[in-house]
Amino acid sequence: MGTTAHAGYDSGMKLSHAPTRLATGAFILNSGVGKLGADDDTAKGLYGMATGTYPFLTPIEPRTFAKLLGSGEITVAALLLSPFVPAWAAGAALTTFSGALLRMYHETPGLTMEDGIRPTKQGTPLAKDVWMLGVGLSLIIDDLSPRHRRRGRSRQARAARARYAKALVAR
Repeated sequence: MGTTAHAGYDSGMKLSHAPTRLATGAFILNSGVGKLGADDDTAKGLYGMATGTYPFLTPIEPRTFAKLLGSGEITVAALLLSPFVPAWAAGAALTTFSGALLRMYHETPGLTMEDGIRPTKQGTPLAKDVWMLGVGLSLIIDDLSPRHRRRGRSRQARAARARYAKALVAR
């Protein structure tokens, strides 16, 4: 297991989180690397969708925006893929990232049906990112749940008792 971090949380990646973190991290890493070399049309498309939802991005040039977006995705992927990053931190980054994507999906005309939730054919590539929100929230909830904290503390207590017993025997 990982080393114990402050507040009694395990700072290592739980084995049960590994498949989800690896699959999600690899998916996002591939997407981010692809955006670093985006052509003009792709960069303009990404920029247009983003500035429609987030107008504060308009001063940025489309190719610069694509590179920044790609770099951000690579950062989120690195947090997910690193076994030393606590699940709550990786989950928080993923939840923030996917929340921004889902807001863009919801606010871009033509991506949702009349109900404002179900995707059109054009909206499906963004709507599918709802799974990332679920993964991020699951990582946060599992890592910060009282059950997990108790388990971490009991591991600490067992290790301390074992060290104490070893020291008594060594005397």
